[in-house]
Amino acid sequence: MALNTLEFDCKAEAASVRLAAPVHYGVVGSGDLEVILEPCDLGGGVKVKVTTPISGFDAVWRKVVETFVNRARLADVAIDINDNNASPAVVSMRLQQALAETAA
Repeated sequence: MALNTLEFDCKAEAASVRLAAPVHYGVVGSGDLEVILEPCDLGGGVKVKVTTPISGFDAVWRKVVETFVNRARLADVAIDINDNNASPAVVSMRLQQALAETAA
């Protein structure tokens, strides 16, 4: 199975949330994904890399990720998403769960 790699650069409109340490959340499995958040000096931006077996949904991935980054007000974070056919709702949920782990 060939994997599709997508890369996005985002910047939250009111970026103010920075991570103190890396976070890993989720498992790559059928219909699920893992999220890795890492602090990274990106001039206030967010770099996203998505690895997925599905192609043709670049705009959907971008919209889900940009919505998350803006709502979370993230800055200076690298996000790696390793997907195995997760729906946009599951992607959003896993991103929120990973962010919640940073406060734990």
